Amino acid sequence: MEVEIGKGKFGRRAYGFNDVAIVPSRRTRDPQDVDISAEVAGFHFDLPVLASAMDGVVDPKFAIEMGKLGGLAVLNLEGVQTRYEDADSVLKKIAGFSKEEATCKMQEIYKEPIKPELVRKRIEEIKRGGVVAAASLTPQKVMEYYRIALDAGLDILVIQGTVVSAEHLSTTVEPLDLNKFIKSVSVPVIVGGCCSYTSALHLMRTGAAGILVGVGPGAACTTRQVLGIGVPQATAIADAAAARMRHLDETGQYVKVIADGGMRTGGDIAKAIACGADMVMIGSPLTRAKEAPGQGYHWGMATFHPDLPRGARVRTDVAGSLKEILVGPAHENDGTLNLFGALRISMATCGYENIKAFQKTEVMVAPSLQTEGKLLQRTQGVGMG
Repeated sequence: MEVEIGKGKFGRRAYGFNDVAIVPSRRTRDPQDVDISAEVAGFHFDLPVLASAMDGVVDPKFAIEMGKLGGLAVLNLEGVQTRYEDADSVLKKIAGFSKEEATCKMQEIYKEPIKPELVRKRIEEIKRGGVVAAASLTPQKVMEYYRIALDAGLDILVIQGTVVSAEHLSTTVEPLDLNKFIKSVSVPVIVGGCCSYTSALHLMRTGAAGILVGVGPGAACTTRQVLGIGVPQATAIADAAAARMRHLDETGQYVKVIADGGMRTGGDIAKAIACGADMVMIGSPLTRAKEAPGQGYHWGMATFHPDLPRGARVRTDVAGSLKEILVGPAHENDGTLNLFGALRISMATCGYENIKAFQKTEVMVAPSLQTEGKLLQRTQGVGMG
């Protein structure tokens, strides 16, 4: 249903995770009988999660630990890991900047050129850890570096930007032709972000194994304020899921919908799946792990853009080990630990045995979900406060 913005403009109403609620069904199920695993292009993962390709989230050591715990970490091939041999010392500097100087000084740090030998080295480090190696490049840098990454053993390539389209137009440079590129490359490709039915459908038609859904919802992202674009995640995911079904009908190929950003708690992740996601990509929740390279800080891929930064370095603080954040046990009551234990119990409470079944669960628009009956928590700053 469209809403009148003014006599000359109408728009759909859109919803974020805080606007919707999952409705329990007529049956419940034992959590031990629930399967939360996922597959992408023949790779099996015990947990349906990707760690965001951001410097405060993923380094090779983190990627190895993430893989051993059942998820997939995506390394940013245009970040400090491929610009500096001693990336740890650079990350320590970033963590030490004041909030007033952070953006400016990070712009200086990211002026250092990407070194092809470090692209190779970082991928090889992950492969030696015995886990699936995934890494991210922006469309502008794909042709320059993807062969090096493939030669080093890359298993999954992620082509990622604030917005990635299947039809980029330019009069000054030759844009990446996703249709030709994906068909020619020897590894599965995930592309994104997008946030509409049409853009999702066209990205699926390129032959991508998965698409990233989310423009601007991340904790460190300021795209929605700087550029004024984006769609709340519950609606964006549901639209992409509808595009997935149309593409399946047209081609017989099932493309994974990966909710990217906007999720802080286990409940958020459950809602993303309920709205139609097959997997989730998260960043800021994972920077709270002891193993995260950001040392309690998080920043996005556009934070250090030389002309128009669209992100902020935010403090997340360390809350526990990566294992505790992903699969528990939790020692907090706010839903930010044991994220995938929460997903399992949410699915069990609603009676669904796997992710594909849980995508069919009923959801409601529920604007009072976060506040109803929670006055004491909110006034005391505990739990849901």
